[in-house]
Amino acid sequence: MELYGIKSCDTVKKALKALDAAGREVAFRDVRVTPLSAAEIDTFLAAFGEKLVNRSSTTWRGLSEAERARPAAELLAEHPTLMKRPVIRDGAKMTLGWGTAEQAAWL
Repeated sequence: MELYGIKSCDTVKKALKALDAAGREVAFRDVRVTPLSAAEIDTFLAAFGEKLVNRSSTTWRGLSEAERARPAAELLAEHPTLMKRPVIRDGAKMTLGWGTAEQAAWL
């Protein structure tokens, strides 16, 4: 199981803590330190669409209108912190975020 996010994100911290408490072995990947590859971005966009871009983030608010109009794949490659977090993947199963449905899927 892999969890993609940034280490300073409270939601990522909650997910890691809950998964650990449930006995799940999780490999954490900080996308700020090790950015997603183009193939990973494409896979995540195929699975989650535009929901992958966190439009309520500080990073998003700092972008100009022209930058916001760019394709999501380009934005995520250039600004890894724009990714909604966490993305959790175990084989072909993937979820986005850490809401009630995602918690039920993994715990």
